[in-house]
Amino acid sequence: MMRRDGLSDFRDQETKYINSNGLKFAYETFGKKSQPAIILVAGLYNQMVRWPEAFCQNLASRDFFVIRFDNRDIGLSGWMTGKQAPSIIRQVMKSRFGIPVKVPYSLDDMAADTVGILDALGIEKAHFVGMSMGGMICQIASARYPSRAFSLTSIMSSSGALKKGRPSWKASMQMLKRPSRGQSRIDNTVEILQFLGSPGYPVSDSIVRAMAELEFGRGSNPAGYLRQMAAINTAPNRVHLLNSLKIPALIIHGREDLLVPLSAGIDTAKHIRNSRLVVFPGMGHNLPLQLLERFAELIAENAK
Repeated sequence: MMRRDGLSDFRDQETKYINSNGLKFAYETFGKKSQPAIILVAGLYNQMVRWPEAFCQNLASRDFFVIRFDNRDIGLSGWMTGKQAPSIIRQVMKSRFGIPVKVPYSLDDMAADTVGILDALGIEKAHFVGMSMGGMICQIASARYPSRAFSLTSIMSSSGALKKGRPSWKASMQMLKRPSRGQSRIDNTVEILQFLGSPGYPVSDSIVRAMAELEFGRGSNPAGYLRQMAAINTAPNRVHLLNSLKIPALIIHGREDLLVPLSAGIDTAKHIRNSRLVVFPGMGHNLPLQLLERFAELIAENAK
């Protein structure tokens, strides 16, 4: 059974480094390399520790070789120092009206990073599992590199279709929220994460704070957050890519997700033939500790 004490689930373990797509990436592995690989891709400004160690071990116990890593511009992976993201207004103009805007890198670049990590590890094919922005990256990787994908699991993510799954105004403002006077960055982060979290699966501030402190301790890069956000906001929709998928696909979404509403998950599933949509009442925009055992079961079922 998966541990649910919270704090232990966010413990870091030995971190290794590898080069991919011209950048250095921090990664960790669980299980035997001889087993089929699962690569876990984290969301916007999320480090690999958002995939709890107990969850990774659970997947490994189901006969998978599990890889988690820090995306570019976050944590212990390479930062794109010196490259500035366009303003939010310019990003919105691109997403709403198609007005060209130059960004430091794209979601396609991040998909290439992911496949490049498999290359560097000598892994020919993997099950792609991503949450939020990571789900978008995995959708692209599965479609653009079809020979590298066994299956896709897209968690609390979207197809990028303009009118599907837009965040509530309050959720959008939370994503741009800065610490108030006298408030620390960690306190601000805890407040944001609790706002976006799962009302049906509450977690204490102390557990959220432990995870935030772990991430800040590993490496906080606010400029990287803006660059990753720009990659999301300026990305074309992925409907044509999803339509091309011919692999098992699992879509997991929370009914109470304020940042990427349920309509986004429904829309994503609609565009992937024979996909499976699993909706969790009470789940918001996070991975509730109480559901990790079930998530592992679903991912393993989709991968078999």
